[in-house]
Amino acid sequence: MPTVALALPLELEDSTALQLARHGFELSIRCSSADELASQLVHTAPDCAIVAASTRYLNDRLMVEADAVGVRIVALVESDADRRYAAGLGLLEVVAADAEWSEVGMLLAGRSGTGEVGSGPRNGTVIAVWGPAGAPGRTSMAICLAAELAASGATVVVADVDTHSGSIAPALGLLDEAPGFAAACRLAGADALTQPELERIGQRYLTARGSFWVLTGIGRPSRWPELSGERVTAAIRACRDWVDYTILDTGASLENDEEISSDLFAPRRNGATIAALRAADEVIAVGAADPVGLSRFLRAHVDLLETIDTDRVTVVMNRVRESAIGPGASGQVRQTLQRFGGISSPVLVPYDLPAFDAAILTGRSIVDVAPRSPARAAVAALVRERILPQPPPVVRRGWRRRTAAARA
Repeated sequence: MPTVALALPLELEDSTALQLARHGFELSIRCSSADELASQLVHTAPDCAIVAASTRYLNDRLMVEADAVGVRIVALVESDADRRYAAGLGLLEVVAADAEWSEVGMLLAGRSGTGEVGSGPRNGTVIAVWGPAGAPGRTSMAICLAAELAASGATVVVADVDTHSGSIAPALGLLDEAPGFAAACRLAGADALTQPELERIGQRYLTARGSFWVLTGIGRPSRWPELSGERVTAAIRACRDWVDYTILDTGASLENDEEISSDLFAPRRNGATIAALRAADEVIAVGAADPVGLSRFLRAHVDLLETIDTDRVTVVMNRVRESAIGPGASGQVRQTLQRFGGISSPVLVPYDLPAFDAAILTGRSIVDVAPRSPARAAVAALVRERILPQPPPVVRRGWRRRTAAARA
């Protein structure tokens, strides 16, 4: 029987408890505030929680604690202000306080004691983030993509596949003594990588705007043989069945090591990056928008197109600024990419050093530390327009009816 915790005003608490009993739910605990409920979640472990969408019964701490232990929160709203408050915390599962119980029940049914509804394989989307040498912003872009997708309500994992200089863990202030992605590869090689194992070896980046999983990278480059191409491919396959979106932060080099080795069966240091790129549904190719960065990107972009299918690549030029390019920086970057690389419709991310410095300083994403940053806005538009499923087009029928009436 699914268990539900409550944090509601008295006038809502009694009626909600009665409805829970009538519809086959077990009431696990009643709390008088968000902080009380947050402190009790780890001990009571309910499947869901119903709270009022106000500062007393819903706050950042409750959102983070609930996400950490996998408790679904449903908020009851009594006004537009309540709905805006819940949305500001990143909570999308809201229902009017006076709604029919069927609406509340549908949200509660999204998770029961046996896990999420539709517990079969997800067949999630895999996105690889690649860029040439010279630190164009691969890791920052991977984190931004993960944060934006998580903020949209999707389940996300970001995995550090870089065998040269893994950076996800320090960028997010996470420990990397036991690299999560290397552990995933070892388990995948033994055909033992299950969802419980992924959750055991993964770490959580917790935020009220949208938390996501992190599989940290190898801390010492000498451990690169643990990430063989076959293991990487198997680990990515397991992640597809775990979350909606898997973001892969890859290395820069696409060199085939067999060209300099006589042992065709030896592990390849760049095999992890190549395997990740070939397994991905979409590739985000990141370059730095300055003369040196553009030159590096255009040369390496040729190698990228020889490695994967061209129709899966979205080019993102990072740190666009007039101080490095000159007046009309955006136009000059577009013209350079089109002229020398045949690249059209690139995504341009403005240079916002204070936002990214604040993110590195605090170990957070810019979605959290600088939500109004123009760089964040550019990445959010990329996610909204090119990654997330697009809504069906609206069919307008009024013109046809008027035309038919006029002919009659």
